[in-house]
Amino acid sequence: MAIIDYYKVLGLSKKATENDIKKAYRKLARKYHPDLNPNDKEAELKFTQINEANEVLSNPENRKKYDEYGEHWQHAEDYEKAKQQNRYQRSTSGPAGGYSEEDFSDIFGSMFGGGSSRFQDRQVKFRGQDFNAKLQLDLKDVYTTHKRTLTVNNKKIRITIPAGVENGQIIKIKDHGGQGVNGGPNGDLYIEFSITNSTPFKRDGNHLYLSVELDLYKALLGGDITVNTFDSKVKLNIKPETQNGTKVKLKGKGFPKYKKQDVFGDLYVTYNIKIPTKLSAKEKELFTELSKLR
Repeated sequence: MAIIDYYKVLGLSKKATENDIKKAYRKLARKYHPDLNPNDKEAELKFTQINEANEVLSNPENRKKYDEYGEHWQHAEDYEKAKQQNRYQRSTSGPAGGYSEEDFSDIFGSMFGGGSSRFQDRQVKFRGQDFNAKLQLDLKDVYTTHKRTLTVNNKKIRITIPAGVENGQIIKIKDHGGQGVNGGPNGDLYIEFSITNSTPFKRDGNHLYLSVELDLYKALLGGDITVNTFDSKVKLNIKPETQNGTKVKLKGKGFPKYKKQDVFGDLYVTYNIKIPTKLSAKEKELFTELSKLR
């Protein structure tokens, strides 16, 4: 597994302030964003590493662990717990009942490729690190269930993305994190979804909202119009004297519900009446006559 220096990824030193980290992250995230680098695998990997570095260094508690334990920072709590347990054993049964502080340094080192070989027969199993990744998608991408290949820590992972995933939602891919130590279980992969919206629809949970322009004459006299839903078109009948802001509900024409096959929310269409402009002299005359009738 490749070792990533989070400070180096962001182009910072260990003396960097929280503001320095925030500025560096924003600058690099814009530079390597997938939307600006389509089909660029190197930029995709860099973007993933930038997000990973920011998630660790922007969190004061995680940053403190990282500064002390480096790439093994996620094992810090396990190491400290083991040390505390050892102190307790030594206090109740004497030095022979546990390891010395020097021993623990050797054990911790041997877990990650160093340390004294005399502790190989006393290795402790540790769970692998959890990995965190952020995946940028458009609203159109999560309307249907599909598969996608991701590059996480230089490894390609093919996952299924269920329809209906929400912006900011995090899903866990079991056993796809860091490799376990000394036969311990692998960590998990946590993927956070960042969903942009290039469609005319607004999404609220499983419901969709759409504004449709309606010309004045259709609103007054009624008639039929064709409206786009997310994946098709429907014909709607406009009642005479329809008012501006009128809403109609199209049942089952909204967004799919997460992990519920063939279950959809509703689509709410709002009519915005468009007032005609650049009236001709004849049109003005007719509207004047109409106003007198009212």
